[in-house]
Amino acid sequence: MIHFNLTESQALLQETLRNFAEREIAPEALARDEASHFPQALIPKMAALKLFGIEIPESLGGAGLGAVETAIILEEIARADGATALIIASHNALCTNHLFQFGNDRQRERYVVPLAKGEQLGAWALTEAGSGSDASGMETTAVELEDAWVINGGKLFITQGSTAGIYLILAKTNPAAGAKGISAFVAERETPGLVVGKRENKLGVRASDTAALYFENLRLPKENRVGTLNQGFQDALEILNGGRIGIAAMAAGLARAALEASLAYAKTREAFGQHIATFQGIQSKLSDMATEIDAARLLVYRAALLKDRGDLFAMAASEAKLFSSEVAMRATTQAIQIHGGSGYMKETQVERYFRDAKLCEIGEGTSEIQRELIAKALLR
Repeated sequence: MIHFNLTESQALLQETLRNFAEREIAPEALARDEASHFPQALIPKMAALKLFGIEIPESLGGAGLGAVETAIILEEIARADGATALIIASHNALCTNHLFQFGNDRQRERYVVPLAKGEQLGAWALTEAGSGSDASGMETTAVELEDAWVINGGKLFITQGSTAGIYLILAKTNPAAGAKGISAFVAERETPGLVVGKRENKLGVRASDTAALYFENLRLPKENRVGTLNQGFQDALEILNGGRIGIAAMAAGLARAALEASLAYAKTREAFGQHIATFQGIQSKLSDMATEIDAARLLVYRAALLKDRGDLFAMAASEAKLFSSEVAMRATTQAIQIHGGSGYMKETQVERYFRDAKLCEIGEGTSEIQRELIAKALLR
């Protein structure tokens, strides 16, 4: 049976996060965006709410919640600030979750606990200049020695690249095997040979930290390999499936922010002697936005619920991510149109929603990749 209402605890969580986001995150979001300023002051406040270990068991310092709760949290944060939502989404779904799912007990205790408590931020290093969707193009290598692994290469567009304390790195351990010869490793920030490159100057989510990484004879103990040898990319694909639900929820939050701003503006802006909300053309835009946002949220909740139940959810996650990200782009575009000239100005903030939303069509697999994954699932 499918239920469309949140439970009492989920509704309370939603209200709590909405109030927190409006009070602590939203007021300085535009200023942070303008300055590309990472919200370091928010980290301990979000840690106090256990937002850095949402789905991690309480025994490891997390909140012990599920994917549905993650979606609720990310929508509310994204409604206030897409950049802050991206920090929470990437930290939880990628680095932390990879170590929790595929790490051993020692690795969970050493790395997952401080990540879940927000004492350290996590970065997940997969993408390279010639290797994004195509893992076979990866050039970073890890060579096994008698007592260590030595990693050389570089990564690009790494979220939390310059602010993380713990890095999950994907590298080729059997180059001849392509995607089936990739393994995962965990490294701490101060390890010699881990070099942080320049921080990227981005179109949107500008307050989130995106940077290049370089590995110059990065020497890691044997016990820092995570998961099964040469199985790292298959594990990464599973991690990405969960991450897509988070990006979809983030997109729904940005779209909702755009709709709410448009409703408020349309009710107060006058043209030809009446509020523009009375114009049929504006009403059509608003109704389409609301309908698509509701549909996107349902797709997000369906994928999250399947994940929580332990059912297969990869196709549902791709559908949610594809649809929600494109809904966010349509909603934020229409929000600017409804605002007219003022929508093109930063003070109204809808242009920030527009810039932030674009990432949702790219991160955790582009819309083109999602369509390919959905088609493969249908034709299997």
